Amino acid sequence: MKNFKIEAAILAVGLALLGTILKNGIDNVAFKDRFVSVKGLAEKEVMADKVVWPIAYKDVGNDMVALYNNIQDKNKAIVRFLKSKGMQNAEIDIASPQVIDLQADRYNNNRSPYRYNVTSVITVTSKDIKKVRQIMSQQLELLRQGIAIASGSDYQYNPVYSFRGLNNLKPKMIEEATKNARAVADKFANDSGSKLGKIQSASQGQFSIEDRDANTPYIKEIRVVTTVNYYLKN
Repeated sequence: MKNFKIEAAILAVGLALLGTILKNGIDNVAFKDRFVSVKGLAEKEVMADKVVWPIAYKDVGNDMVALYNNIQDKNKAIVRFLKSKGMQNAEIDIASPQVIDLQADRYNNNRSPYRYNVTSVITVTSKDIKKVRQIMSQQLELLRQGIAIASGSDYQYNPVYSFRGLNNLKPKMIEEATKNARAVADKFANDSGSKLGKIQSASQGQFSIEDRDANTPYIKEIRVVTTVNYYLKN
């Protein structure tokens, strides 16, 4: 009889433990099925740290030798202008001129009195954005020397600004985006009468670097969006 009581007690304890385990398991399953997915945004404006500025001009004529000499003189004048404003040799690159023979193509309906159309490009590459922009505003000095720089309507000769310091900003921006996502999740949990649990999963979107607007391409806007899933509990 005594042994029967002991066995019954052990069985009762075992059933109680089994019930607790089953309840916890059911609660955990239900808990895992309840989560909220939120997004967090981080934005930052930065100044570009590199500029590539193609300085292009065109020339026409019928005498190739005269054209060549004229281009050489203009290139020297542009380089002198750039150096007088503080640019260094390593920042200046002179490309070979592009020559189009307007009479070479029999299908070309050339009405120009000139046979040759020559485009010359001198490219400035610099990290000093402020200095280069100051030089751009002084291009009229070249016009006074008879050098007409290609207008901004020719997009292939527009300056290109870039930002290369993204890796230094990534950790802090991801942290900010995650905090913003957490704030949204907290609000959702409070409004639904729940509590926020642990992170179920998280993913980081791609960083984007774009011009802030069309008028200030040297100011970049960096954005990143993180997606975080949080468990919800009662």
